[in-house]
Amino acid sequence: KLFSLSGLFAVRKPKGPTSAAVLNLLKERLLAEAGVQTNGNKRNQVLKIGHGGTLDSAATGVLVVGIGKGTKMLGTMLAGSKKYTAIGMLGKATDTLDATGKVTEEKPYDQVTKGDLENVLQKFTGDIMQVPPLYSALKKDGERLSTLMKRGEAVEAKPARPVRVYSLSLQQFQPPLFTLDVECGGGFYVRSLVNDIGKELCTCATMQELTRTKQGPFTLEEHALHEDKWTIDDIAQSLEHCTALLPAGPARKKLKTEHPGGAAVVCE
Repeated sequence: KLFSLSGLFAVRKPKGPTSAAVLNLLKERLLAEAGVQTNGNKRNQVLKIGHGGTLDSAATGVLVVGIGKGTKMLGTMLAGSKKYTAIGMLGKATDTLDATGKVTEEKPYDQVTKGDLENVLQKFTGDIMQVPPLYSALKKDGERLSTLMKRGEAVEAKPARPVRVYSLSLQQFQPPLFTLDVECGGGFYVRSLVNDIGKELCTCATMQELTRTKQGPFTLEEHALHEDKWTIDDIAQSLEHCTALLPAGPARKKLKTEHPGGAAVVCE
């Protein structure tokens, strides 16, 4: 039954592990449940599974998973729209742009009002340019920037690149904390957004918490499987339920052929 599973489903990524570690845990559980013996890296050939877009270790929320032929459809997830709820903190900046990093700057923020924050958000809506964070999964000479940074190597910032923000709204403001709802396209970094908002307000800011609430048609509330549901039967049920979210027959085949690179996400 395990090897007949094919398609896309979503899991709820917990805070702490990397997206790749979550995928490996999921794979190990499924193979163990099916009674499949694995030897080291040979498990990668045994079960084809991949995810459709990395979430930071400290982030939680929707992680779309492709299994079987579904891995070929992951490219559409990488490029599609995503929704996040982010909590930012004014007055502090860190080297990673989130709560896991070292504080690099502190500035007063008492002058910032709710109105100031709402006005600034308009500047970050639509098609904008964004500099990706140095601590990221982006690569230089085949190695992640975050790995190079942790080794203490000098890393140059990547140039600003175009990204799209479909909607951006302030949900709560209790200084120094503020909560944002963001809907954006692929390649967008919410950490960078929070950092840029701080600069625009003549102070600094860092992201405290991040939850991905939606990726493509998959939502956290409706579709993301909790860890206790990472079983063959529950995933089979979810795949059936989620089929309705994807384009019908011919379009689905077209997606598979149009995104051969999607398979590159397998076993990150």
